[in-house]
Amino acid sequence: MKWSAVITACGTSLLLLAFTTQAAHTARPTDLQAQVDAYRAQHESAIVARLDELARFKSVAADPAGIAAAADRLEALLKERGFDARQLSAGTGGPPIVFGTLEVANAKRTVIFYAHYDGQPVTPSQWSSDPFIPLMRSGPINGSEHEIDWKNAHGAFDPEWRLFARAVSDDKASIAAFLTAFDALQATHKSPSVNIKVLWEGEEEAGSPHLAEILRNNRGLLAADLILVGDGPVHQTRRPMIYFGARGVTGLDATLYGPLRALHDGHYGNWVPNPAAMAATLIAQMRDDSGRILIPGFADGIRALTADEQLALLNLPPIDDDLKREFGIGRSEGNEQLAESLMRPALNIRGIRSGQVGESAANAIPTTAVISIDFRLVPDQTPAAVRTAFERFLRANAWTVVDGEPDLATRLKYPRLIKLQWESGYPAFRADLSAPVSKAVIAAAGKAAASPVVVVPMVGGSVPLYEFADVLQMPVIGVPIVNHDNGQHAANENLRLKNLWDGIDTYAALLAQLQW
Repeated sequence: MKWSAVITACGTSLLLLAFTTQAAHTARPTDLQAQVDAYRAQHESAIVARLDELARFKSVAADPAGIAAAADRLEALLKERGFDARQLSAGTGGPPIVFGTLEVANAKRTVIFYAHYDGQPVTPSQWSSDPFIPLMRSGPINGSEHEIDWKNAHGAFDPEWRLFARAVSDDKASIAAFLTAFDALQATHKSPSVNIKVLWEGEEEAGSPHLAEILRNNRGLLAADLILVGDGPVHQTRRPMIYFGARGVTGLDATLYGPLRALHDGHYGNWVPNPAAMAATLIAQMRDDSGRILIPGFADGIRALTADEQLALLNLPPIDDDLKREFGIGRSEGNEQLAESLMRPALNIRGIRSGQVGESAANAIPTTAVISIDFRLVPDQTPAAVRTAFERFLRANAWTVVDGEPDLATRLKYPRLIKLQWESGYPAFRADLSAPVSKAVIAAAGKAAASPVVVVPMVGGSVPLYEFADVLQMPVIGVPIVNHDNGQHAANENLRLKNLWDGIDTYAALLAQLQW
């Protein structure tokens, strides 16, 4: 069915949703926002200093000591603000969750504010500065930017300045914005409208392997009416955004085996199987040039978009042409808009390794090829079902799957060997966009926004929303604040100050004006 027909058929509910969203979009700045902005303007240096401090912690999976130090500091920051704070763990190792709770007189609802304090691994040589010594620049790295000595700056900070460091935007900016918003409410004698619980995770970038267990072990402690997730970037138009779901994820490294040793390709080419060539063939069998997944059964049973979700997609501002210019690409993989493509599953080839190239290239048949893959999932796919479909596909194409290095007997017996090393993952999630709590979040965020709030049914990146909804049985809604061009998961990750300022306003509105 065409979307125009869907909209015609949807009737009153869609019109009400559109009206509610537009009302939030066009709200004028409130007294609360003006007071929060005034507080922020007086404390810009201290706010950036706090974020600078948090970004200096090496809270990455490869540095357990850095993660532990970051968790201790975050717990202390909550206690300084009167929260009952502690660290939660699964008891089997892994980074702790920093948890805090604050009861508010006469509040009828309880809201959990989630973010993660861990960051992606770094390759320092790829960075323009030390990833754990934050550096302020006048803008994005484009050749015209310059360094800023913000500690000795006079007057208001330029909102286009950017702070560069690992995890500064993903997600330590959300943590800093929450703390500042809370401080601003305290300073202006504004009482929150909800009881507050804070949950800051330390292994989201590692796939949250212990999250579900910690949630199950602390159901009573984590009882609430809503979880707000401060992860991800705002819309590419720089407008504030709320998302109601996120794709799930699972991944693997697949090793394909050729000869025991590299062989002269003149003597043995066309006779000894080349694992690099096999990898290329396998990839072409898995996905086509438009990104469509060709694995039989992979997309069986996925949940269709509701009429409200389709309307939300239609209301999104156009960005595709601008993004093509920004990324320097002459086409997109499919014939659909970006927002539509993010509503379907994806198979991403995140890396291929085999042999050598350039000056190191040799005229030889390599011994192995490794394909690193991540799957982005949509409701109602599960990592287990994806694994089953993928391995069934391999066997149907004459591959023998092994889970360790094959010995000589195995190599001689089976003509196509592939070793799979699967990662943990989690399913996708989409909340009910038309529920009263959803409309309340849209309205509250709209009160803090200087431009219309973008409502997205589901973002393309993966956040463990499903784990929260499945274990705790409550609505989960995403409230991102950082700039879309923040370089997260890559070198030179950065945060645009205007996004931090806007994020403080958003968190203040959600803390003080959220009601349903």
